[in-house]
Amino acid sequence: MAPETVLRDARDFIAQGDLPSALALLQAARLRCADHAGIALLLADVLQGSGRIREAVAAYTAGLALNDMSADGWYGAGCAHLALSAPASAAACFSRASALAPNAGPVWHNLGKSLFALGRIESAVSAFERAAALGDAAAKLARESLACIIPGDPRADHEAVLRARRSWAEQVAPAAVPPMARPAAGRKLRVAYLSAFFGAANWMKPVFALINRHDRSAFDVFMLSDGELPSAASGYRDHDLDTIGDLRGVNNERAAHIIAGLGIDILVDLNGYSFQGRLPLLMHRPAPVIVGWFNMFSTTGIAAYDWLVGDDRVIRSVEEPFYSERIHRLPGTYLAFEVRYQVPDVAPPPCIVTGQPITFGSLGSQYKLTDAVLGAWAQILLGAPGTRLFLKNATLDDVSVRDDLMSRLVGRGIAAERVTLQGRSPHFDFLDAYRHVDIALDTFPYNGGTTTTEALWQGVPVLTFDGDRWASRTSASLLHAAGLADWVLADLRGTIDRAILLGSDPATPAMLATLRQGMRNRLLASAACDADGLCRAMESFYRAVSR
Repeated sequence: MAPETVLRDARDFIAQGDLPSALALLQAARLRCADHAGIALLLADVLQGSGRIREAVAAYTAGLALNDMSADGWYGAGCAHLALSAPASAAACFSRASALAPNAGPVWHNLGKSLFALGRIESAVSAFERAAALGDAAAKLARESLACIIPGDPRADHEAVLRARRSWAEQVAPAAVPPMARPAAGRKLRVAYLSAFFGAANWMKPVFALINRHDRSAFDVFMLSDGELPSAASGYRDHDLDTIGDLRGVNNERAAHIIAGLGIDILVDLNGYSFQGRLPLLMHRPAPVIVGWFNMFSTTGIAAYDWLVGDDRVIRSVEEPFYSERIHRLPGTYLAFEVRYQVPDVAPPPCIVTGQPITFGSLGSQYKLTDAVLGAWAQILLGAPGTRLFLKNATLDDVSVRDDLMSRLVGRGIAAERVTLQGRSPHFDFLDAYRHVDIALDTFPYNGGTTTTEALWQGVPVLTFDGDRWASRTSASLLHAAGLADWVLADLRGTIDRAILLGSDPATPAMLATLRQGMRNRLLASAACDADGLCRAMESFYRAVSR
């Protein structure tokens, strides 16, 4: 059978949804026509469509060796690498595809996804903007991605964030829905919490600190879940009067009807843009009052939200015109937390254990490791000779990501032997990795939140600065509440200088040992762990906004 006939028949099978027949035909033809790039690349597409991703990567490699000018081939290879959580390899493929097909929106969109996963935020935003401007099928997805990541772009001011999020919200908004009626007088307030992450103990520490303390004589509590349900393992104290609803697989319109049928008075979204597909649910206005709390780091840009809850540290009054919501500020920190699951004991500082210089570290997500962050950390290591850097996150499982990150650090003058990179591990072991870190370095403009609380709980102080947006002030909120305001600097330059001083001062190890020993007791006595205060303040807020 001629190659052209094979390709035609295989495409017919694909169009009919018969991938096994297409696969058998192409595999046989590949043996006969080993030098035919078209057959090799179509075989790779079919392997990928069949879920055989690693085989697809090998087939793309073989096909592109025969024809490296195939934009479709490079695009397919990039998609396969993305499916394998190998964003550095994916970015290289999508870059080649974009050079060959500069007007292909899906290529630019997926390039943006890959670059974002690596921490190359500015380049990712530029790629998404290119995809959005092309106006093809990927434009909507690109605007969605921009709305999600824009607070992490250091070039984006408050107005740019509001504009990007409003633009996306307008394109997904359902038909106008009138606000729900206010609650009937005399009955308990019905408060519903919406989250996809109730099963994630590490994330939900502030959430269950509040929910577990609710006054059930005054509030009916509902938890509406798009993921694992609340459990003792995730920190929830089961209460007979609570209602837990499973929304997995329920579309937004149906979910809105369910919530409205429950007679919810106040719907509290805990997701924000971390579960973006659920945001249109809020646009249906299934409750008379809609509040964003916990996982919010800027305006949502969505008119359906009535309130965002933060604190004085994270939201400046002069910034309120750039929020589409009204702002409520809690006393202390809006992220007061408690730890109700098993964690490792606090270990002594590694500089004391080993007698070696200070190890700086970060266990934050890879997408937060921007060029500016790595540049600052390089300045610290160069300014404090002998110090080391320990980095750990799930994305570092992939060798291409490790190679990319190491090359970015080496390119800034940091010898590879001064850097330790580790990938994912079970959460207990992940926390135990703080035994390798003397001082945690915060990321910016997207700070740690959960990462900061976990570092502190494991006895490790976090060095940060007071940033220019909510996302870059989260750690400052927690540190001030914890009585650790001296670890919050006024600006980046001050943070770098303080880190260099700490890394060079012979008195630092003893100071860290003392701090580490008493860290948990300090936290428990501070506003950072004032769960009772958090609950009282939120309940007072709920009563006020429900009138």
